[in-house]
Amino acid sequence: MIDLVTDAFAGRFGRVEPRRTAVQFVTGLLTDLEIKTCWQLAEQAGHGRPDAMQRLLYRAKWDADAVRDDVRQVVADRLGDPDGVLVVDETGDLKKGTHTVGVQRQYTGTAGRIENAQVGVFLAYASRHGHTLIDRRVYLPKSWTGDRQRCQQAGVPDDITFATRSELADHMITAAVNALVPARWVAADEAYGNNTGLRARLRALRLGYVLAVSRDHLVPIGAGKTRCRADQLATDLPATGWTRRSAGDGSKGPRFYDWAWLADVGADGDPDDDGRHSLLIRRNNSTGELAFYRCWTPGPVTLAQLVRVAGIRWTVEESFQAGKGQVGLDQHQVRRWTSWHRFTTLALAALAILALCTATSRTPEHHGQDDMIELTVNEIRRLINVLLIRPTHSIAYSLRWSTWRRRHQARAKRAHYARRLNLELQP
Repeated sequence: MIDLVTDAFAGRFGRVEPRRTAVQFVTGLLTDLEIKTCWQLAEQAGHGRPDAMQRLLYRAKWDADAVRDDVRQVVADRLGDPDGVLVVDETGDLKKGTHTVGVQRQYTGTAGRIENAQVGVFLAYASRHGHTLIDRRVYLPKSWTGDRQRCQQAGVPDDITFATRSELADHMITAAVNALVPARWVAADEAYGNNTGLRARLRALRLGYVLAVSRDHLVPIGAGKTRCRADQLATDLPATGWTRRSAGDGSKGPRFYDWAWLADVGADGDPDDDGRHSLLIRRNNSTGELAFYRCWTPGPVTLAQLVRVAGIRWTVEESFQAGKGQVGLDQHQVRRWTSWHRFTTLALAALAILALCTATSRTPEHHGQDDMIELTVNEIRRLINVLLIRPTHSIAYSLRWSTWRRRHQARAKRAHYARRLNLELQP
């Protein structure tokens, strides 16, 4: 699978040296190195100096966006499904100083507060086969785009102007649609769901959406001339207006919530809109906490479909966790525009390898035994290391330990599921 992904973009390098270094870079990201910078990756690859790795990110001639396109195509070919979901979200990396591209004091969910940080907006693809990140944009605040000298020092192209995070999401979704990535839905949190322009763009693309919105979001009622706060609509619902459904399985069992569906809300005022607007409300049956979703589909839809898409949004968080914990997505020590895009693209390639290996292991012919959990991204990376990159024991020994871990995790999973189901059945 490493060769499948790296061979896909091998032709983007005109010379063999950067091509070979790129493969070594991606392979290094898959190792169990604690820190994954050019120095550590060069040592892992057996280089005498970090120069080749650094040159790959800074001066070598290759197009990171073209490589991104190749990785996205491989993912679409292997994980593609007509009912696929494009998921947008952002993540921040805490940074010191002011010279790293995009850095300023800004809110980042990584820290849960305003910090000196760099924010990247990412697009994930999720289907019944698996999920992974397929695109990325670094967010440049106005403090950057309004200072051309600062941008030039960081290598930001002259044609890059200020774009909101929702506009960056629009660019990535449009690019995926133009590349014929099979998708029917878009999901995102309220930072994107509250954006009227993004919702209109998704309708123009004929993509159904389940987008979280804030509790004070004004929802059109009837013909759309009257608007009501989302939380007020929830307050007025009768007890019979709620139904309990699972939004998908989590690490500790089915994620049950109470759901209400208002299927007759008004449109956003688009005269060409011929789709179906609705408001989906999720209630935590333990805390009573509410979450709200603006939904639109070009055709008829069921509550079960909307709940499924709402639950799939969490896969982007899993991809961030895997990206940072498994392939060093947040460990780039680069300052310039080009080097950020190159490092991040190669990290997406490494993450795609793990996602595709995981999906392949879950096909019927590779399905695990009932007493073991299926292979996870974490276990796949562990096996890649002990079997391919740095084998220290026999294959039988390494597989025996993998089997033990998966059986132990299966027992824990069954216990968690039984407890969760027992709590749901209690009156």
